[in-house]
Amino acid sequence: MQILSFPEEAVPPALRTQVREIQEQAWPSPPGQQAPPEAPVHDPALRPLSMLLVDGGTVLAALDVLVKEIGHAGARYAAGGLSTVATRKESRGHGHGGRLVAAAREAMAARDLDLGLFTCDSPLRAFYEGAGWQVLPGAVLIGGTPDDPFPSDRPGFDKVTLAAFFSSRARRAEPAFRDSRIALHPGEIDKLW
Repeated sequence: MQILSFPEEAVPPALRTQVREIQEQAWPSPPGQQAPPEAPVHDPALRPLSMLLVDGGTVLAALDVLVKEIGHAGARYAAGGLSTVATRKESRGHGHGGRLVAAAREAMAARDLDLGLFTCDSPLRAFYEGAGWQVLPGAVLIGGTPDDPFPSDRPGFDKVTLAAFFSSRARRAEPAFRDSRIALHPGEIDKLW
C-alpha cells in the first residue's frame, strides 16, 4: 500500500475514476446528475490536493486537502482542511481511512500551514481524534461567503470542529479559536470543508 498525492486536476484518469466511484458510494448523486470523473470537485482557488491510499492500482481511500488564508482575532493564518474523506465500501473497517487522515495531517504540517480546521458529523469525532486531530471546543466554522454564510451550527447539522495547530504562532493563538465563530468562507463550491 502507498499514499499518492496529486493536485486534484493532475490525478491520473484511472485513479480519478476510482475516486469518483468511492465518492458516489459515500454521497450518491441524484439519478442522472453524476459528474464525469474529469470534472473538478473543488474550487481551484482552494488549491485542492488529492491524497489516495492505493494498493496494487486499487484506490482504497481518498480525501482532498483544501487551503486558504483566513483571518481570525486580528491575525492572518494559512489554513487547510480535509474534504471528501471516503473509503471504498468493501474496504471499510480495516483502518485505511484513519491511516490516510493521519497522513493528511502530517502532509498539512509539512506544507507550512499554520493550522488545520474542518468539521465532521458528530458520530465521526472519535475516528478523527484517533488520527491525531483534536476537537476545538465550542468552535463554529462559517462557510459559504460573507454575503451568503453557511455556518456549521445551522439547524439540522450535528457537527464538531476539529483542528491541529502546526505553527508556533497558531499554537499560541489556540485559545482564541476555542468557543468562537471562525470565518472560513471557502466560497460557493466548497461551502464548508
